[in-house]
Amino acid sequence: MHAIDFNCDMGEGFGAWRMGDDLALLDHVTSANVACGFHAGDPATIRAP
Repeated sequence: MHAIDFNCDMGEGFGAWRMGDDLALLDHVTSANVACGFHAGDPATIRAP
């Protein structure tokens, strides 16, 4: 049996610029890369549930 890791970048929005629906994507991915605020994301977006 083969397994596929369905990975997604998350928390990359910045202020008024929303980048997708992170909460909805969590139902479909098996792993995620969460923005740390250096090249993407802002403190409020990264902290959001």
